[in-house]
Amino acid sequence: MSLARMARRVGWAIVVVYGVTMVSFVLVHVLPGDPVRMLVGPQASAADVARARELYGHGGPLRVQYLRFMRRLVHTGAGPTAEARKEPEHRSCAAIGPVHIDLGHSFHYRRPVVDLVATKLPNSLELALAALFVQLTLGLGLGISTAARRGSRWDELGTGLSLLGISAPTFLTGLALQYVLAHRLGVLPYDGPGKTPGEHLLSLVLPALTLGIYGSALYARLVRAELGTALTEDHVRTAIAKGASRARALVVHGLRTTLVPITTLAALDLGALVGGAVVTERLFRWPGMGQMAVESLLNRDGPVIVATVLVASTAVVLSTLLVDLLAPLLDPRIDRAPKNGA
Repeated sequence: MSLARMARRVGWAIVVVYGVTMVSFVLVHVLPGDPVRMLVGPQASAADVARARELYGHGGPLRVQYLRFMRRLVHTGAGPTAEARKEPEHRSCAAIGPVHIDLGHSFHYRRPVVDLVATKLPNSLELALAALFVQLTLGLGLGISTAARRGSRWDELGTGLSLLGISAPTFLTGLALQYVLAHRLGVLPYDGPGKTPGEHLLSLVLPALTLGIYGSALYARLVRAELGTALTEDHVRTAIAKGASRARALVVHGLRTTLVPITTLAALDLGALVGGAVVTERLFRWPGMGQMAVESLLNRDGPVIVATVLVASTAVVLSTLLVDLLAPLLDPRIDRAPKNGA
């Protein structure tokens, strides 16, 4: 990919994140309810409410509040901006070299939002990576085995299982797994992360399976369809004619053709899983971004809501950029294909 095209992609990514942030900020501030009033309490005077509104950046017209938020969001210098330091409970912001990221202060948690994100985001990333591992392992295994035995009873069973995985809602899958593996058999925990490394790994299994089953069904159908096409290609048929089994020929020679769609889907899945595991995190009490997003919505905690939307949109945009970088490396024909306006 040329530098000019990459620069355009990065530019559009910044525009998308900016637009999502602006929309979420506006929606949070036009919804009914007053988080500042909730913060200071029902007994506070009008003067106290006005003072708190000004201190926490909720004073003035909406456009002024948004400009203040963007000015604080990304800035250079030592620590929080001068107006952020006026907030009575403001403590920190994240630093990436000379650039500082300030997401404001949570009304509900009474902590800087950047501290909350730093605590919750690693848990969401861990769960997303575990779910992606489940998706790729189950999906590729089922897809390859059904493609190698196309038309057999195993193919029919695998197709039925993939349809079931796609059609079942995530919360229903999670409840079923929780009931069977945790309550009935008692082999896996379901009540949040464990304390020791072994307990933590076991506690990750159920939420990762819940998130991964739907995606694994999609991968299975994708791989089966792609490998079905690969069976008609000369180099795969030649390998089978020389004595290789259909499964081996598909893995060694046919799987290359599926690398681009699999990589594309995996990268997009990873970005979506980071901020899209709300139901699973609530069901298994996993302390991630999804759990925090629900609590912030229930408590009208605007800074946290905007931060979770910002993190989720950034994850999806970065995964899209990763796809754009990896696709030409996996299949050089993509980069050589003529592009209108490129």
